[in-house]
Amino acid sequence: MKKYCKLFILAAALMGGLSLNSCIDLDPIDYSDINPSNFPQTETDVESMVNSCYYSVRSSWFDGLFSTSERGVTVVNDLTTEILTCKSGFLKDVSDLNFFPTTADLTRFYYTDTDAYSDGWLNDISRCTSVLAQIEAYDFLSTEKKQRYAAEIRCARGLISYTLYDMFGPLVIAPLEVLENPTVEKPLARLSKEEMVKFIEEDLIFAASYLPTPAEAEYGRFSQGLANMLLIRLYLHESPDDKSYYTKVETIARELMSSSYGYRLSADYTKMFEIGGQGKSNTEIIWAIPVNTEAVSWNDWHMFVLPTDFADHGMASGYECVNSTWYFYDSFEENDVRKTYLVASYQAQNGDIVDRENPSSHLELGPIPLKYGYDTNVTGNGGKSSIDPIIYRLADVYLTLAEALYLKPGSSAADKEEAMTHINTIRNRAGLDGISNSEVNTEEKFVEILLKERSHELWCENGQYRADLIRFNKFVEHAETVKGTAYANKNKELYPLPLSAINDGKGLVTQNPGY
Repeated sequence: MKKYCKLFILAAALMGGLSLNSCIDLDPIDYSDINPSNFPQTETDVESMVNSCYYSVRSSWFDGLFSTSERGVTVVNDLTTEILTCKSGFLKDVSDLNFFPTTADLTRFYYTDTDAYSDGWLNDISRCTSVLAQIEAYDFLSTEKKQRYAAEIRCARGLISYTLYDMFGPLVIAPLEVLENPTVEKPLARLSKEEMVKFIEEDLIFAASYLPTPAEAEYGRFSQGLANMLLIRLYLHESPDDKSYYTKVETIARELMSSSYGYRLSADYTKMFEIGGQGKSNTEIIWAIPVNTEAVSWNDWHMFVLPTDFADHGMASGYECVNSTWYFYDSFEENDVRKTYLVASYQAQNGDIVDRENPSSHLELGPIPLKYGYDTNVTGNGGKSSIDPIIYRLADVYLTLAEALYLKPGSSAADKEEAMTHINTIRNRAGLDGISNSEVNTEEKFVEILLKERSHELWCENGQYRADLIRFNKFVEHAETVKGTAYANKNKELYPLPLSAINDGKGLVTQNPGY
């Protein structure tokens, strides 16, 4: 952990960020005053520049893309589905799909000049572009080193770009020549859909070619596995318009499941999300974010979701920001271990048992979406858990391969049969019987089963269930039937751009339809 903690200190220093002097036994380097005469001069300096590109995607509350709170994409995206809901405020608006270009807590993911902690993630794409150009110019680096560093940066850029593209549609991407002349005002239009997909795809293909293998990669850093997982997500995103993408998905999924990558399903689902269940020894993990309670990457999910009167399993109360829905809870089969941490009953501080029959003011919307196991050290760690957030893992690949096999052009009976074996492998791990082929007699039935398994397996991990529903034209239907919102419509499949993006575009940037 010492090495990874130093990674973030260097990144924070580069960005002129928080003081992290509480991280012990480290020698942080102050790169806050960078100029061509003193930086970079060594490969260590270059490594710190590469590390700065990880800064955007960590789990910090302040400005981490995968923050385990309302400021992270997982919560925001899962709130638009039956997985999460909320009683009031901005999060309820997101849950109800009642958002607008002025909903700053949502549009801040694109970019903002009103947030005290973050300027959004569009600018982080530009940062990666600038760092790439700088590294390419350093003649003291070998071609091999340049490729390796560029692969990490391009994986970061691909990850951020895909995430924003999925949320907002095609982005405004600043080319290098614009970034090198910041004093010259040059409004830019959004890329076309085809240009956007090509931009992300090229980054991820390069990253998959030059990143280390999963076995070689340091835990928490990018690997070929993550780059390929992101390619899968990109291709799935495009599959409604072009089913041939499923052929690419099948190829990559089989590669990730091959012995050469070294991934294996864990025997115990719940243990993965408990203390000690992460780390390099967990071969199901494709990418997780190592936490350090003294630095700027943490997991504060327990405090985020536990009720304000919680007093159970040695845990203190939390801020009770979101609930799951009883609809989601009831969709699980009785013996499904994956609902273990959808907590439907707990002891309150006054000794009462709060449950569905006696919800008080805490469980009326649904159970506690705890996701992670109980961590009694949270209170002593300032509300932060030592459990690493897992963002992508192999179970996702199993379900993805099943989808590709069943829905690809020319899918055969053998393909469909194999698809169900992969779904049943995931179900069996959850303690459930397999689904027989005779129960899946239509494509519609398969999609129903697939979406249910994806939501049950991957809830509150990366927020991609929203994209799954959109892919099968189920997003609006679920919002209307599950949450009863009057604000659901096809346009809500994309979030609105902030007004500042429209204004800065000087007529070149168009708002998403319906806003």
